[in-house]
Amino acid sequence: MGRRLTIVGTTVLVWLAVAGLFVMVVGGARGGEGGGGASLFGPRVAIVELEGIITDVDDLVRELKAHRENPAVRAVVIRINSPGGVVGPTQELHDAILRVRQARKPVVASLGAVAASGGYYTAVACDQIYANKGTLTGSIGVIMQLANVEQLMKKVGVDYVVVKAGAFKDIGNMGRPMTPEERRVLQALLDDIHAQFIDAVAEGRKLPREEVVRFADGRVFSGTQAKDLKMVDALGGLEDAVLAAGKLAGLPSPPSVIQPRRHFSIMDLLRNQFGGSAAGALLRPALPAFKTPLYLMD
Repeated sequence: MGRRLTIVGTTVLVWLAVAGLFVMVVGGARGGEGGGGASLFGPRVAIVELEGIITDVDDLVRELKAHRENPAVRAVVIRINSPGGVVGPTQELHDAILRVRQARKPVVASLGAVAASGGYYTAVACDQIYANKGTLTGSIGVIMQLANVEQLMKKVGVDYVVVKAGAFKDIGNMGRPMTPEERRVLQALLDDIHAQFIDAVAEGRKLPREEVVRFADGRVFSGTQAKDLKMVDALGGLEDAVLAAGKLAGLPSPPSVIQPRRHFSIMDLLRNQFGGSAAGALLRPALPAFKTPLYLMD
């Protein structure tokens, strides 16, 4: 009986030692990315990635919430490589970043190759914005694209029939031309969203609204041009943004880093496998043309 207890005890100790070693190795690897010397459970800067078209931000919002509630995370860097996307999710992500800041954790945006339209809308929620000299950013505007295939349908003999209750229920109907009144309704909608975008930039960048209006016409700017317009704070890459976030949080330089979560996607795996083939083209993400027509997108 005593021998059996000894074996069990030894086994438990071995498992505990292995588990402890694993935690130390993983923690060291994740912390070592930032070059800092903080302990495994010490204060850190968390990196979050926004990649591609903004359509669904649930995972990102949850990730930001987790960092907001994690006492070890003292600051967040959001790395943005996005041409923009759908209005609602973009504003939801913007608000999630503001909640992190309200928890007294600074947030710094690092703009990659492209951070335009909705990508820039996201960035202005941050305390500071870093961009590369050649980053494409700005594109402060709203777009709605609707097709009119009336002539094509007539050629192929298709009669498009709509039964509706409500004068504007089939606004954007692709089977007929848009009426002047319908255009006025849609233009008023886009103008309202555009005004919200301008307000967010003016508030986030602490600029007079009339100053923002002068460059909020949908133009795309380089990182250098954006800095001259005070759209970004400094020129630099991800490492510079991490150092800035650590400094804002009062951490030793360079700070230890929590790397971004990698979300496994079967679709991404298939796209990488098929590459540029015809099958790969079918797997590329596409925005629904009529379900969510309002885009903050370059």
